[in-house]
Amino acid sequence: MGSRNSTNVLDFFLMGLTDSEEIQWVLFPLFLLVYLITMLGNAGMILIIRMDLQLHTPVYFFLSHLSFLDLCYSTVITPKTLEELLTSNKYISFVGCFTQMYFFVFLIATECFLLSLMAYDRYVTICNPLNYQVVMSMKLCHVLISGSYMISFTQSLVVVFYMNILHFCKSNVIYHFFCDLTPILALSCTDTHDTEVMIFIISSLNIMVSLITISVSYGSILFTILKINSTSGKRKTFSTCASHLLGVTIFYSTTIFTYLRPKQSYSLGKDQVASVFYTMVIPMLNPLIYSLRNREVKNALIRFIQKKEGSRQFK
Repeated sequence: MGSRNSTNVLDFFLMGLTDSEEIQWVLFPLFLLVYLITMLGNAGMILIIRMDLQLHTPVYFFLSHLSFLDLCYSTVITPKTLEELLTSNKYISFVGCFTQMYFFVFLIATECFLLSLMAYDRYVTICNPLNYQVVMSMKLCHVLISGSYMISFTQSLVVVFYMNILHFCKSNVIYHFFCDLTPILALSCTDTHDTEVMIFIISSLNIMVSLITISVSYGSILFTILKINSTSGKRKTFSTCASHLLGVTIFYSTTIFTYLRPKQSYSLGKDQVASVFYTMVIPMLNPLIYSLRNREVKNALIRFIQKKEGSRQFK
């Protein structure tokens, strides 16, 4: 299973999370529940934002795209993982593997840019509220989000192209539960230095640009908050940023740990735990984080439920 004499790999074997059938039967319902909550939470967030006119603002425009990205990249990974746990079918075709890799890289890179756009939106809201409607026009928001998708789309093509020209031989066993970059690089029987450098540069640039934007935005926000005299005013202003800061912290702590390291430091156990977190747990947590701490979203949900109940009574 793990050995190939030829230099062309037609499919890969995903080792998955565990070989224990008992643990697999525990993980399957758990991951299925997480995936269902992720789908319902993110789809519900998108539906509420689209249907409630009061939420047709830049902050919720970005939040709806965050829910869309979380829904998509969870779907890219989780169904195949559930199949592995339920049926023990751990094979994935070469094309299927690289397709999964492409969409994952594309979606996670877009989320990096989106989180920085959300931080900039918070900065304008708090530090320049009088000009908010002018600075953060919906036209600009569409341009920014379109640019994020286009840049990520191009970067992902470059990454997959460099990965595709690598030579794979001897082994087709991926020591992971999905087609991630690091474990596939470990399978190559040719020099991966150029590919690793390219991936490191792209990952570093994305994370650095995003983190610098987020740091500068929240540094300015903190400076503005400190100038507020009342304690209640400081608390209220900071609470508008708390959910985004929590989401950013969780997302970047796992992605930096996973991708800004050389191939030699790859650790199956640690990387799998981190990967489960940012591929399954974070997409589930984001709609909870942004809705439970957001009064406008909760009010919109109440209005949506009341509207539905009213329409039923009318019928």
